[in-house]
Amino acid sequence: MATPSPTVRRGRPPKGAAQLTRTGIVEATLEIIGADGVGGVGIRAVARVLGVDPKSLYNHVDGKDGLLDAVAEHFLGSIALPPVTGDLRGDLRAIADAFRDRALLHPEAAALVLTRQLASLEGLAPIQRVLEVLRAAGCDPQEAVHLMRTLLATLIGTLLREVNAGPTYGTSDTAGIADRRATLERSGLPAVAEAAPHLARFDSQAEYEYAMNFALDSAVTRIRMGLARS
Repeated sequence: MATPSPTVRRGRPPKGAAQLTRTGIVEATLEIIGADGVGGVGIRAVARVLGVDPKSLYNHVDGKDGLLDAVAEHFLGSIALPPVTGDLRGDLRAIADAFRDRALLHPEAAALVLTRQLASLEGLAPIQRVLEVLRAAGCDPQEAVHLMRTLLATLIGTLLREVNAGPTYGTSDTAGIADRRATLERSGLPAVAEAAPHLARFDSQAEYEYAMNFALDSAVTRIRMGLARS
């Protein structure tokens, strides 16, 4: 007796099936982060964006933490790391610039780098590069980790301020600057009133330059002082 041939299902594949890859899941998660912030991320939310059954996502990620880890790995793995030249300050600044360039594409996701413990090669590649630069400059491993974390915190803090600057840190439009300055000058706080022309204005590039120059100058000075004592 002949064995019946397997039944072939006809028709369209399930909606979203073509997007059900790790890359597609990361892109959907980034879309949610851009619209609703990190707090809006969840298996059901990503499944809705992709048009798939939420259970199918567990074949690719392990719940919300898995989604956030995937985004952080994608973020770090897509940074175009510059070659090391041997110039301590220049190399650290080049890495920071590359990080910022990538972060401004998805600024709401940048803070994930500070909150995720990643073990993949993609996630650890930028860390490896910074540690290489610091170790080559004479830092011991513990000091290199402290400096790396401090520089990263400065960089991400500056980026978060850059993308959320508006009402808190000042503005860049002429009318807004005038209104904010007037408010600050009427505050009744002498130091605030004196600094009002500067508090009312926000230049993201200038703020980035100042913050990174301050952090890098401090790091380089600390390294040189440590070497001088040894």
